[in-house]
Amino acid sequence: MHTVITPERIELPPGTVVRMLGSWQDYQLLSQQLEDRASPRLKYRPGEILLMAPLPDHGRDASLLADIAKVLLDHLEQRYDSFTPITMSLPLISGIEPDYCFYIENWRSAIGKSRIDWLNEPPPDLVIEVDVTSYTNINDYFVYKVPEIWLLKNKQLLVYRLQDENYAITESSYFPNVSEIVQQCLQIAKEQTTSEAIRWLRSFLQG
Repeated sequence: MHTVITPERIELPPGTVVRMLGSWQDYQLLSQQLEDRASPRLKYRPGEILLMAPLPDHGRDASLLADIAKVLLDHLEQRYDSFTPITMSLPLISGIEPDYCFYIENWRSAIGKSRIDWLNEPPPDLVIEVDVTSYTNINDYFVYKVPEIWLLKNKQLLVYRLQDENYAITESSYFPNVSEIVQQCLQIAKEQTTSEAIRWLRSFLQG
């Protein structure tokens, strides 16, 4: 497959990242063109548009990370809402599509919503991103003030938390040992299946 970007058609080979100059209006037109397609992913920064076609590893790992988060939250009897796909956007400033996002502390603000006002409503408490193609930039989430981001890069989980005016790598505010748990689940998923990884996690949490 060749890379094709025209007003009528967008096709990117898996793993491709395209960066191009563009305005907010250009980003909106591309968003409308792609509509509900899962690929390519689309991102806007002032004056720049990025498109990325995920590799198969991307979707599998993102799904596993989200399942891990759900099992851990259920174990803590924590109420939450999770979303994918979702587009976060601030007019003229940012447009981004996280792999998964979770409302935990702010679950009430997500109930029954078909649209979220990113200017005036709380952001997700947790965003999950898998980066296989160097497409992800943690600072893209700063304008939304997302409190915690899990980034899986090179099969290693990095937990970023918003501290003052920067993101810092630290422990999760919800699950202090989540990096070790994710590493074990990834290994089991590689050798067996993602379902076996989740079964192991449930058993581990039950002691």
